[in-house]
Formats: sequence, C-alpha cells, structure tokens
Amino acid sequence: MRKRSPGMAILIAGLVLAGLFSACRSPAGSPTSTAGPAATPATTTGPASQPGTIPAVGSTPPTVAASPTPTTGVQEVDVSVYFMRGDHLAAARRAIPRTPQIGRAALEALLAGPTAEEQSIGFTSAIPPGTRLRGLSIENGVATVDLSGHFAEEGGSLSMVARVAQVVFTLTQFPSVQGVQFQLDGQPVEALGGEGLMLDQPVGRDSFEELLPAIFVESPAPFDVVSGPFHLQGTANTFEATFMVRLTDASGAVLLEQPVMATSGSGTRGSFDVTLDLAVPRAGPGTLTVYEASARDGSPVNVVEIPLKLEQ
Repeated sequence: MRKRSPGMAILIAGLVLAGLFSACRSPAGSPTSTAGPAATPATTTGPASQPGTIPAVGSTPPTVAASPTPTTGVQEVDVSVYFMRGDHLAAARRAIPRTPQIGRAALEALLAGPTAEEQSIGFTSAIPPGTRLRGLSIENGVATVDLSGHFAEEGGSLSMVARVAQVVFTLTQFPSVQGVQFQLDGQPVEALGGEGLMLDQPVGRDSFEELLPAIFVESPAPFDVVSGPFHLQGTANTFEATFMVRLTDASGAVLLEQPVMATSGSGTRGSFDVTLDLAVPRAGPGTLTVYEASARDGSPVNVVEIPLKLEQ
C-alpha cells in the first residue's frame, strides 16, 4: 500500500484543481465503454513497484530479459519511461541495448521524449527540450541525478511537479532505487520553480499520488505486442479494490473481459500483478481497456485505454 507525503500531496492537489498544467496538453474526451458481466477477480501475486525482470541500476541486465537482435546480435532489455497523458502519469516501453548503466540509459530514453505514435494518443513530456543528463550515481537506495539547467526552465508549478515525477518514476522502477535526489548543473537543488517545489530531501513515488490515474497500468504499455497470456501490472485506488479489464480486437470483438482485484482500495492505493489468459484469433491492432464500475449505476468510470499490437 502507498501512503502520500502530506506536503507534496497538498501542493499537487491544489495545482490540479487550479488546472495549471501549461507544459502538457490534455487528450481528447474520456472514452466510453459498456461494462460486461462480472467474473471471479484475478489474483494479485506481487507488488508493482519492483518488476522482477528489470535489473537494478548499475547492474548487468539478466539474460532472461534480453532478446537478440537478428542483424547485429546486440541484446536488448525492456525498461519503462514515464510521460504525461493529460494530467496523469503514463508508462511507455523502451527497448535499450544491454548495458551495466541501465539507469542512465533509461533516463536518456526519457529525455528523448515520447514517440510520434505515443503523441498520437496524447502522450507529452513536462521536461523541457534540451535537458541533458550530466550524471547519475546510486548510494544506499538514493539515486542522485544531475541534469542541465534546462530542467528548471519553462512551465508553471504543476509542470514542475510533473517533470520531477517523470524522473522519479523512471528511476524507481529499479529495485536499487527508493528515492531520487536532484542536482542542476552539478549543484544540489533545494527548491524548483516559482512556487518553490521542495527537493531538499530524496523524493519517492508516494509523493505523486494525485498525478496517478485511479487505475495506473505499467504493463502492458501502449503498442506492446501481445500474442497470448500476458502480464497485467500496476497500481489502483478503486472502490473495494476491484476494476474491470477488457481486451478487444480491431472489429470490436471482446477477446477478454474480467475483474481484477488490487491489494487495497477505497481510498488507499494497492498493487496488482496478474497473468491474464488470452487466445488471439487474428493479428492486428487491439485495445486494452481498464475501468471501474460506478457504485451509483454501474457505468464505466476512470477509463483508461491502451492500444496494443496483437500477434498469433
């Protein structure tokens, strides 16, 4: 379960209500869907904050997470980078060459920004263009990241919070990192932005609850390839810890629909980590939809749609 840092939570909540997000564009209106019949909730098997296939920062990625590239023989490992989708964080996937400096490689991928394909579904970055990674070190669970001064430029206060969150979530996917300390041009940062976002202490994921959607899916990420049973992982804060998952193909045919239960809910964020059975009848685009059934009338609320690539 995740508890919020009161100071950061109050700041973010106030900024969200004020609608002061000048560095990121909100996507089109919320999608709608029709809830299907209930089934037995999938069993949660572990936390979402420490994916077992992703290596610690500074270590060599495990062989099981690497896949050879046919033309060059270079092995790659999948990592997550975190952007904004509207006013919420969202995970994206990157395949990077196998390297002992996996944390640095993940940050470089983050600074490169969302792809055109990701931008087409509303992904943006609050990190100003031109921001460079100057250095990264890990000690006692704290990553110290040194960025160029561009990181503090442009945007309002909520944009400052969002860009910090993007870096924090990207680094804390690795088990060796629990918090992030920031430097700019080699100098420690105590506050960021005109409103004085405090960064004098290491910052962790719990400080950004208000930037997370009610159902925060970290795997699969948009445009991932799914060809059979797949892993669904993330966190959620829904009524009675339950939400629905539906997967449809390009024709709208429902390939999978079932409830999933997180480790906690009803005001407290819990994790979910389940494997969902799937048979793909034909290759093509698909859409994974997660949503909560309204306690009032059962209609879908807190809807998130993730485009996937279905293969047989």
